[in-house]
Amino acid sequence: MKRRIVVIGLCLVLGMSHAAGQPQYKVSAEQLQQAIGQRFPVRHKVEGLLNFDVQEPRLRLLPEQNRIASEMLVDVAGPALRRSYTGALELDFELRYEPADQSIRAYRLQVHSLRLSGLPPRTAEMLEAYGPRLAEQSLREVVLHRLRPKDLALADTMGLQPSTITVTSQGLVVGFETKQAR
Repeated sequence: MKRRIVVIGLCLVLGMSHAAGQPQYKVSAEQLQQAIGQRFPVRHKVEGLLNFDVQEPRLRLLPEQNRIASEMLVDVAGPALRRSYTGALELDFELRYEPADQSIRAYRLQVHSLRLSGLPPRTAEMLEAYGPRLAEQSLREVVLHRLRPKDLALADTMGLQPSTITVTSQGLVVGFETKQAR
């Protein structure tokens, strides 16, 4: 009984909650937004043609789909265009845990739209074809959160490792499973 109370206490101190005998690690929506904000703005170049500047994404949690949606402002300019165009990119993605660096990453991106106002029709067609690919390149495997060794210390001593990532209306809940023998 004493050991169980100590484990629950440690879970709470280390940012983990205790449910059904397994620890969980929670990441708030604010923590996610702050972490992704540190990685933007991002510039992608199509040499000799375009610069595709992506501003900080605004994240929206989609718990019913276990995904995160993102809308971001984009600026497109370069020799292929006579002027700069501003618009918005909308997409959503799943999450996965990367054990090599203990990170939670964007994964399985789905680009829904790239809207740039005032583009000539041929240019709009070109950007509609290449824009989603550029967006996927700029956001593929973007790190949304990195767990620290102290975040995983208790789970590690219990022989557990991160497994599931569930999107909730408040943020993420990382579940744990028993480590596989190597």
